[in-house]
Amino acid sequence: MSIIVDKGTKVLVHGITGHQGVFHTRAMKEFGTNVVAGMTPGKGGQEVEGVPVFNSVAEAMAARSPNTSIIFVPAPFAKDSVFEAVDNGIKTIVIITERIPVHDMAATVEYARYNGAKIIGPNTPGIVTPGEAKVGIMPSKIFVDGHIGVISRSGTLTYEIVDSITRAGYGQSTCLGLGGDPITGMSFVDALALFDKDKDTDAVVIVGEIGGTAEEEAAEFIKTMHKPVCAYIAGQTAPPGKRMGHAGAIITRGKGTAESKIKALTAAGASVARLPAEIGELVKKVL
Repeated sequence: MSIIVDKGTKVLVHGITGHQGVFHTRAMKEFGTNVVAGMTPGKGGQEVEGVPVFNSVAEAMAARSPNTSIIFVPAPFAKDSVFEAVDNGIKTIVIITERIPVHDMAATVEYARYNGAKIIGPNTPGIVTPGEAKVGIMPSKIFVDGHIGVISRSGTLTYEIVDSITRAGYGQSTCLGLGGDPITGMSFVDALALFDKDKDTDAVVIVGEIGGTAEEEAAEFIKTMHKPVCAYIAGQTAPPGKRMGHAGAIITRGKGTAESKIKALTAAGASVARLPAEIGELVKKVL
């Protein structure tokens, strides 16, 4: 059993002919992901890395039957691209694009939810199940097949955490980037629920950051979980009111501080690391 992506995942790359689309299509294929089609309007009939390109999702669907989309299109067109995927029956959509307007994302998440589709992102590094599939932009070489689930709001920090887990002698069951924007499709709670039911996951690591209340909501859910959870919160030295990299990482009116998140997670029974490098040792202790 895998979380969201596995060997049966058939990927459609939106914006495959762009620089990012080409580069990451090659990397996903090298990882072993089944990339079956690409889509760029006006570029139908071409091939990218041996993958046929179509003018629309409907054409790609008719010819190649993808079940998962990855979005590399520019922010102003991302909403339409996701709607097109949803309208053609695709149920898992990974949005790499960042800086999508908030009102576009609110409508997109609602539309996907209404139609039973799952959105990961936007502004996400994607999702990886080692030995099965990668739908995203994470560096392939850091992952090792194993039984630790990772859920993160941060891209680059995820790689450091995964490296810490690997150095401690453990592999990953699935690594999922929620995305760093204010509105995202999947939440910590959604992902924790999947990992708690996954027979291949023995413990879960969450990587949070300042801003919003996602980690506090996760803490409430952790109280009901059957598996141990370790956590790290980024931005512990951030001054109030300062936006730190991610659009979602801003502290307002005392809410969303690293302190409040660490307190909530500790009270819920999670083991919280002070530094990313400590995560591997914490995982050893909880197993």
